[in-house]
Amino acid sequence: MTRRTPLNEAHRKLGARMVDFAGWDMPVQYSSLTAEHEAVRTAVGLFDVSHMGEIEFTGPGALETVNRLISNDLARCQDGQAVYAGLLNDLGGFVDDVVAYRFSPERILICVNSSNREKDFAWMNARAEGVKPVDKSDDYAQIAIQGPKAVGLVQRLTKSDLSQVGTYRFTEGEVAGVKAIISRTGYTGEDGFELYCAAGDAVKLWDALLEAGQPDGVKACGLGARDSLRTEMKYALYGNDIDDAHTALEAGLGWIVKLDKAGGFIGKDALAAQKAAGVPRKLVGFELTDKGIPRHGYSVLKNGERVGEVTSGTMGPTVKKSIGMAYVPANLAAEGSTFDVDIRGRAVPAIVVKTPFLKKS
Repeated sequence: MTRRTPLNEAHRKLGARMVDFAGWDMPVQYSSLTAEHEAVRTAVGLFDVSHMGEIEFTGPGALETVNRLISNDLARCQDGQAVYAGLLNDLGGFVDDVVAYRFSPERILICVNSSNREKDFAWMNARAEGVKPVDKSDDYAQIAIQGPKAVGLVQRLTKSDLSQVGTYRFTEGEVAGVKAIISRTGYTGEDGFELYCAAGDAVKLWDALLEAGQPDGVKACGLGARDSLRTEMKYALYGNDIDDAHTALEAGLGWIVKLDKAGGFIGKDALAAQKAAGVPRKLVGFELTDKGIPRHGYSVLKNGERVGEVTSGTMGPTVKKSIGMAYVPANLAAEGSTFDVDIRGRAVPAIVVKTPFLKKS
């Protein structure tokens, strides 16, 4: 059965086009992908991301338990700080990519991808040495407010001093009279917040943000804009750019792998060995130098031979270029390297470029 977030009826009232996304009935767009994309780049956009999962670890030993499960290091963080991390298998591939929130050493919240919620919980539960996880996903709704006017919008609706909440920091407070975790995180490359609230409060919070954001030009945004925004920043999407068959080093996410972390983590030995031996393939960003749009699954060709695969691609609404990501052999990964992308039988030339595709001033 297709799942619905607490905001499903609100999306329909706004005229959203709904699609099935990983078993969820979700809005793909309300007006147009380009308009919603540009609203986030120039003003502010709202996303319903309540389909994401939330798994909690509470009690003595929670920090140590979680730190063994994730590739990044929460022990180096302060309370009120979050980290992007991987849940990795024994070979260093991704079970999922997550954001872990440290409330205290005895309370950790992990936000997981919607499609992996049950898998992640079972994986954590089987490997947690100490505190056992609790799946709290049905208790939470999550709304992302992103764009250059996002901070001002949220600040008008809360007494919390958001100037004290830096990037990848969070606080707890009220927004529009709704209790929320106010997290300065996001998936668009713009400033803003992700608000976690009780599922029953989601509509009240969503409506308040839409109403208060009218002077800012706020727009409700769907999954289409979310995908083009994150692609312009070369943010990985699980199932496209990262999965259990590609390691964190191959994905260019070595910065979330703390090989020197006390106590280690699952996948460490495989990644240490791969780092020593050399990473054989890498996820690169590329631009097409001729007409066409790259899509997930298209072949990467060199001298007519298949050498890799496109993982994500789009016509970037802000960068106004056909851009994509692909796994290629290490000898083709350097900036300026060239290859072709097979677009329906046509070999379209491409060049590896420095990422993110969108350069922020």
